[in-house]
Amino acid sequence: MPTPMDVQRLTTLLPPEEGWGEVVHLPRVGSTNAAAAERGALWSPVVTEHQTAGRGRLGRPWQDAPGASLAMSVVVPPVQPPGWLPLATGLAVRSALVDEGVDAHLKWPNDVLLPGDGDRKVCGILCQSRPDGRVVVGIGINVGHERGDLPVETATSLRLVGAQVDRTTLAAAVLTHLRRWHAALTEGGDSAEQVRAAYASACATLGRRVVVHHPDGTREEVETTGLDLEGRLCVTGARGSDTVAAGDVQHIRLPGASPH
Repeated sequence: MPTPMDVQRLTTLLPPEEGWGEVVHLPRVGSTNAAAAERGALWSPVVTEHQTAGRGRLGRPWQDAPGASLAMSVVVPPVQPPGWLPLATGLAVRSALVDEGVDAHLKWPNDVLLPGDGDRKVCGILCQSRPDGRVVVGIGINVGHERGDLPVETATSLRLVGAQVDRTTLAAAVLTHLRRWHAALTEGGDSAEQVRAAYASACATLGRRVVVHHPDGTREEVETTGLDLEGRLCVTGARGSDTVAAGDVQHIRLPGASPH
């Protein structure tokens, strides 16, 4: 049986005197994002052992095996420009994994990939705005899944790259990094530039040819040239220079390699 989240230790690692709200632990829930949104409390993490109706970007289901994932959500103040919050969240997950000795990099906008398992995806992130302007940040990390537990061939878990990671420790690390990057974006200026530089350094999408799958169903092969100040992907293709604000990006690989 997987070890349950240690709520007492997580509360110690995220103390109220440092601005953290109550840690809410739900044994089973449809969506941690929905639960956090209903509460609306800033920096009050909602964690669960089993999320049954999680969603990812573009409305895709994010399936969970009981006790195998780190599934959590937290409500945060908005940042400007808003497009950088999902990117900073991916950066926070990547930072926490690197702290654990796990090689990881990012695919724009916030997919976290593990080179140790063919650049498969280990994390799903969904940011949703509330009517009051606050943002619900949802994070789902595959921790203890075996290959057969995963819903798609392009997914992986920390276990599959040989990483034995404690979910409580990982939750605290991800949230601490998220708060640090969030504070830097809020401060703006040089601090925000440090976030942009850290993201660019960790993002494997930049400087390579990719296929962009646009929300309207069209596809376009382009070369990525950077990010703009809104967090959009800057590309050059047959139609000239452009920016991509939404959609999926597929890294182009050498013949014979599996695309992820």
